[in-house]
Amino acid sequence: MERRTFLFLGSALVCAAQAGGAAGGSPNPASKATLANAPIEVGGDWAGSLPNAAQTVISRMRDACLEGVRLVSDRQPERIRVDNHAKEPPHIWLHFDHAPFAWIVVDIGERDWSRLAYQFGHEFGHVMCNIWSPEGNAAEFSSAAWLEEALAESISIRGLGNLADSWVYDPPFPGDAPFSRAIRQYRDNLVTKYRTIAADEGAADLAAWFKAKREALAGNGDISGPGAAAVTAFLNEMEADPAGIEALGALSRWPPQSGLSLEDYLRLWTQSCAELNASQKLPMRLRERLIG
Repeated sequence: MERRTFLFLGSALVCAAQAGGAAGGSPNPASKATLANAPIEVGGDWAGSLPNAAQTVISRMRDACLEGVRLVSDRQPERIRVDNHAKEPPHIWLHFDHAPFAWIVVDIGERDWSRLAYQFGHEFGHVMCNIWSPEGNAAEFSSAAWLEEALAESISIRGLGNLADSWVYDPPFPGDAPFSRAIRQYRDNLVTKYRTIAADEGAADLAAWFKAKREALAGNGDISGPGAAAVTAFLNEMEADPAGIEALGALSRWPPQSGLSLEDYLRLWTQSCAELNASQKLPMRLRERLIG
């Protein structure tokens, strides 16, 4: 899964105008919009999928990802835009106009709601980590890009479970409660996949795995790379302590530093949590499990 794609300034300004975002400056700290309530709009080519239906699924998946999570970031987008681009990897579309909106690209077929929820959930996980504007790029310049990819994947898998639960008793479409089983199966298949990878890569002992894979991890920030072996462990941490997920809102709030080690990345993350009065448990647990 590609992390992000760059967008030329002119095109970004056109979309910002369509989205109602104001160009210029950093995200407005006085804005009342948050990740939980920012308006969602859809664009691109949805083919046989009704955009309104896609928007409904996206909104429900946002709620599922944020269930039980306190928003602590001081960088909240005022809008969220989701485009469907056929045959283009899902990613955050980074726009350099500083318009305060997060732009996500997905690639789904007709009414493939499980895949839409999964792809959106992963990219939304990056948005939760403040990766939606030019300022949010700390992981890109460190050896921890793989870690954030695994965190985003864990957010999506957890969200799929919550979405399946809510779909049963409150389906977004009339008579569609049975579709919850398809969402649950999609989620379970992902869990099985990552458990198998973790077992094959010897990631039951996360510290020993990290020591052996450290060099390979530093050079590969793709979720299909070696970092995939950590997804199961990260998901377990999130499901054991959902309140601790708020720490993601403290990520990528420091200036990019080339060559930043994982130890320094986790230290800055913990420090950022303290600045926002957020739980430090998740970065501390990951440091304990990865480094000892």
